[in-house]
Amino acid sequence: MNQNPPVQPYIVSDMRDKASSSSSVPDRSIGAILIKVGRLSVADAERVMRHQVERNVRFGDAALALGVLTEADIEFALSRQYDYPYLLRGESAISESVVAAYEPFTARVESLRALRNQLMWRWFETGEERRALAITGAERGDGRSFLAANLAVVFSQQGQRTLLIDADMRHPTQHDIFSLENRVGLSSVLSGRNGLEAVQRVPSLLDLSVLTAGAPPPNPSELLGRPMLGQVLRELAPRYDVILIDTPAGDECSDAQMVAGRAGAAVVVARQDVTHVDKVHDLIGSLNEARVHVVGSVLNHF
Repeated sequence: MNQNPPVQPYIVSDMRDKASSSSSVPDRSIGAILIKVGRLSVADAERVMRHQVERNVRFGDAALALGVLTEADIEFALSRQYDYPYLLRGESAISESVVAAYEPFTARVESLRALRNQLMWRWFETGEERRALAITGAERGDGRSFLAANLAVVFSQQGQRTLLIDADMRHPTQHDIFSLENRVGLSSVLSGRNGLEAVQRVPSLLDLSVLTAGAPPPNPSELLGRPMLGQVLRELAPRYDVILIDTPAGDECSDAQMVAGRAGAAVVVARQDVTHVDKVHDLIGSLNEARVHVVGSVLNHF
């Protein structure tokens, strides 16, 4: 990955003075970022800067040559410089299945970004009212929740105000994936017991919010079938650029079709060597009957 352009050497004492002044602009150089998070000592930063000046190289190249930093350290600092947050394993309660947050520079996350771009072109950028998209699948275990969570992250990393809604009230997972409270959520909003304050921000990932499924209701199909879901989506639309909705499996209940109907569009997920083709055909047929725009299908390898 390309590193940042050469940076002017900074003086450690000046950096400390800046940190103590609330009115000054924070130092966003690689060295300052890594010192702040404890991945680089002040003494090592001074060594790197001397080597940088002597060899006329970039800070990152100097640090790598001295063995003070790793490529992962440089990537981490660059992500902070360009407001492209990602997580470090062992330092976050978010599930490691959110590969877009933990492995942003890998090939499989690049495929998620390619999917994000296609969804922007095919749906979200084709009309002002097109904010919501259901992530559906024919069978359990096809990777709907995995895809919904990771798509939500890559949309938010692009700077899109992103909301992920867990509409799978039978087998909710997004609260576990993002380590969030699930006492209130979509079920309590649709039953009128809570308002949109039930939406939770994900602090470590900019521009990402989650509305969990909430306490399991005895009547999920009836709740999701009420006009209230459409009203909630209309109220949320002005607040977000992208709203992704995780749904139950299509062969278990009619919830997925009802949610997709309220959203207006859906993506159908199938998992290689797991999902049955006839069940995918049945799901797409039921979505077409409900006048849901099927934006496309995704073959999940992960």
